[in-house]
Amino acid sequence: MTGNAYPPPRLFIAGTWRPSSASGRTAPVLNPANERVIGEVPLVATAELDEALAAAGTGFAAWRNTPIARRTAILHDAADRLTARADEVARIMTLEQGKPFKEARGEALRVADALRWDADDARRAYGRVIPSADDTLLTVRREPIGPVAAFTPWNFPAGSPMRKMAAALSAGCSIIIKASEETPGTACALVRCFEEAGVPAGALNLVFGEPAEVSAHLIAAPQTRLIAFTGSVPVGKLLAAAAGAEMKPCLMELGGHAPVIVCADADPVAAARRAATAKFINAGQVCTSPSRFLVHESLLEEFVDAFVQAAEAVVVGDGLEDGVTMGPLANERRLKAMDELVADATARGAKVLCGGSRIDRPGFFFPPTVLTGVPADARLMREEPFGPVAPITPFGDLDEALRIANSLPYGLAAYGFTRSSATAERLVRGFEAGILSINHCGGSVHEAPSGGVKSSGYGKEGGPEGLDAYLVTKRVSHLLTG
Repeated sequence: MTGNAYPPPRLFIAGTWRPSSASGRTAPVLNPANERVIGEVPLVATAELDEALAAAGTGFAAWRNTPIARRTAILHDAADRLTARADEVARIMTLEQGKPFKEARGEALRVADALRWDADDARRAYGRVIPSADDTLLTVRREPIGPVAAFTPWNFPAGSPMRKMAAALSAGCSIIIKASEETPGTACALVRCFEEAGVPAGALNLVFGEPAEVSAHLIAAPQTRLIAFTGSVPVGKLLAAAAGAEMKPCLMELGGHAPVIVCADADPVAAARRAATAKFINAGQVCTSPSRFLVHESLLEEFVDAFVQAAEAVVVGDGLEDGVTMGPLANERRLKAMDELVADATARGAKVLCGGSRIDRPGFFFPPTVLTGVPADARLMREEPFGPVAPITPFGDLDEALRIANSLPYGLAAYGFTRSSATAERLVRGFEAGILSINHCGGSVHEAPSGGVKSSGYGKEGGPEGLDAYLVTKRVSHLLTG
């Protein structure tokens, strides 16, 4: 797959595309495979945020009153447009984020299906009639919460924005989404599908800007009724605190440090291959990426050998080149973080079995890296790596492995491998995480809920639970007269 054209990013406010901002400020968009500037993204001015807020108010009134059948048809139309443009969207995504074209195309198709799911599921946001006194009609209603302010990161340029847009619009809300300034082109491509499908002006607004400025303004604005965020734990805590000061609900999908427990009765080779495949998807830049590997001591050698073999088979390069299975990291910050984590681990006695240092070529390339002998106090065992670095540690007792797995403040995803259904249930009961997979490393799916516990956030995205944050529940008691 080849091609270098990159569409200029724009703001989308009140149904109008704006190639520049009143602020006059821009930020460069880099291709992480070669570090070249491929575009400039306009950074929104405060007055434009106020326009977006006003538009979200009028857009909400129009969209919530659109009959559900019509809303569903519009959203299906948008999903169909995205499906038809999957190759185009994937190329943009690879240019600005770096992931291989095949992964990017799969992401585009997956989020189109997620939109279809949410649109259909919103038709089942049922209320109920409650038996009560003969002269009283007691009902429960489910209605859209109102304008949403959403903030999304760069690692899934289609997946993260679409989760917010699909749920909000399906529920009948309007939304202002601040997508990542590092991956604006994909967000623009998604929004264009909604625009062309007939979502009314103001119901969907897209902005880019200085994160702290935009979040502070949108959260404090009286029009905003819900804050939805995907990103790091520290930023999530700041946004949740700001929303709490305004008594506004939040949906927080934050980071993790997912443990993998390979039990004594597991197949070590199969477990290693499946875990390695999941580890190096998107160069490990996935909040649910398996990132701490706890392997029973009797299986350690076989598991390590198979994992290293799988890591060394990964083809690293420009995601638009044929045969590449892992692209660059998204930015220089991630490269620096990988260097620091590996250096800290090796200084504490860890051994690097493969990879371990930046690849000497233009671009933000870091190879699949496997370490053993990483002590518990190493940063790599305590901090989410968010990159292609895998520490493998032996254990002797399953209770001890679960204690280690649960010892961090994170609780997003966890994985276990075992041939025993009883042991599998022990893992499921023992893991402190919101997303569990047994004998594979399953990713998020639109038909089931995803979300964390502890410091990894609260609220769910996906499944019937995915609309809950975007709806309010009204209890209505109607005294019958006449």
